[in-house]
Amino acid sequence: MTSSTLTTRPATRSTAGLARQVMGEAGIGLALLAMVVFFAIFADSFATSNNLTQIATQITLNTMLAVGMTFVILVGGIDLSVGAVMALCAVTSGKVLASGDLPVPLAVSAAVGLSVAVGMVCGLINGFVTERWRVPSFIVTLGMLNVARGAALEYTDAKTLYTFPEGFNRFGTSTLLGVPVLFWIAIVMVVIGHLVLTRTVFGRMIFAIGNNEEAVRLSGHRTKVVKIAAFAIAGFAVGIAAITYMARLNIASPILGQGYELNAIAAVVIGGASLSGGKGSMIGTLLGACLLGVLTNGLLLMGVSDFQRQIITGVVIMLAVVLDHYRGKVAARMVANS
Repeated sequence: MTSSTLTTRPATRSTAGLARQVMGEAGIGLALLAMVVFFAIFADSFATSNNLTQIATQITLNTMLAVGMTFVILVGGIDLSVGAVMALCAVTSGKVLASGDLPVPLAVSAAVGLSVAVGMVCGLINGFVTERWRVPSFIVTLGMLNVARGAALEYTDAKTLYTFPEGFNRFGTSTLLGVPVLFWIAIVMVVIGHLVLTRTVFGRMIFAIGNNEEAVRLSGHRTKVVKIAAFAIAGFAVGIAAITYMARLNIASPILGQGYELNAIAAVVIGGASLSGGKGSMIGTLLGACLLGVLTNGLLLMGVSDFQRQIITGVVIMLAVVLDHYRGKVAARMVANS
């Protein structure tokens, strides 16, 4: 595998892999459509404009986190720290916003920059420790989860921050073409992520490493740098998500984000990504996040309890993994027969 090969085509993505991806995205899209129709019929107020706006708002955070998680999973890693790091990003940048020491535009700019910086530093640490000492990312990010959560609690003395600038709050609740502005930001992140993965050498390296890291390394490429960069991108997405959370709810809590990492992983997996790496797409991730959001909202409107919703969501995730296994077999058979 040479640099020119990576530049001209995604060599690691076989015809079978592409067929599997197309089938996966089409299948998820059909499942999402069927779910929307079902809830529109059986759940009161589901198809109203107010509820659809609410769904878009609810999907936003998970979509942002899942965009970053997609990069990590594609290289065969996992990041369990995104929820806790999001809390750390929120409280550090929230201090700037709540202080009132800076003009509003400067305070917001500083908060965004600080949130992204904190997220990326945590991501870089995750990636560096994982690659430098060859420790499974599951263990490293589990450690970062505790470090970030403890740091957020210590920094705020376990208190919630609030009283942010009014203009910042108005932005968090504003809409564009009837859709929350924050959701449009999530869509922009998905589009950029998609272009990076499908139109750049870096994106092709991500897929190549996920499929066969040793072959990429032996061909002379610095796989460690690419994998560390994937964790840094996840940290960047977490930083943006933290600002989004504060703009939407007007608070920064050191305990926010609990369980968010599992929702992000679920969105990526439902979207057709493989936890072993090398397979997945941003479009699938977006569809996975939308499916989870619609499912949660629809079940809530139907009066399903919290515990029952957790059970149903877990079953959906397991079914997605099983169906993806069979999609791969069908795609390989289609290519073999063509």
